[in-house]
Amino acid sequence: MKAGVIAVQGDVSEHAAAIRRVADAHGVAIEVTTIREAGIVPDCDVLLMPGGESTAISRLLDSEGIDTEIRDHVERGKPILATCAGLIVAARDPQDDRVQSLDLLDITVDRNAFGRQADSFEAPLDIAGLDEPFPAVFIRAPLIDSVGDDVAVLADWDGSPVAVRQGPVVATSFHPELTDDNRVHELALFADETAATDTPEASR
Repeated sequence: MKAGVIAVQGDVSEHAAAIRRVADAHGVAIEVTTIREAGIVPDCDVLLMPGGESTAISRLLDSEGIDTEIRDHVERGKPILATCAGLIVAARDPQDDRVQSLDLLDITVDRNAFGRQADSFEAPLDIAGLDEPFPAVFIRAPLIDSVGDDVAVLADWDGSPVAVRQGPVVATSFHPELTDDNRVHELALFADETAATDTPEASR
């Protein structure tokens, strides 16, 4: 398996470490590569799109031609996990003209809705498909304002969706890579293997 991490900004090494842990738990040989230019995404089986600054991320994806490759990746049914600013870029409507949307998710978002860096927090979050609450880390997190009919809400916080799935795309307002709990990466990128094996060792 080859996993690609969009390496424009954000917790690139943390996402890479998480996907390696999950692959190891499933006994899957994995190659993790960083993506800063076009030509790499087509060879990837799964993608991760970390947080950072959504306008900067979207500009680079567009200027390098990576955005088209990501859309093709999703159209072929290959998994992608987008977190925080990655969710904003993936949204159909980021509600910010500076963000060039990938239009992967039929959602609208409110950037930085959870406040400033100082307002960041961690909370136990019930997520569909997980048996126990997940320790979700929210850092200047976006709020999902609305979801389309084809979007499944996996988790909400205070009445607002914070994790969603549409086809092969899973997106979260929080940062699953900032914990030692690998279950969100597993849920997003190893769904088929998880259903087949259902082993507790693969979850943590």
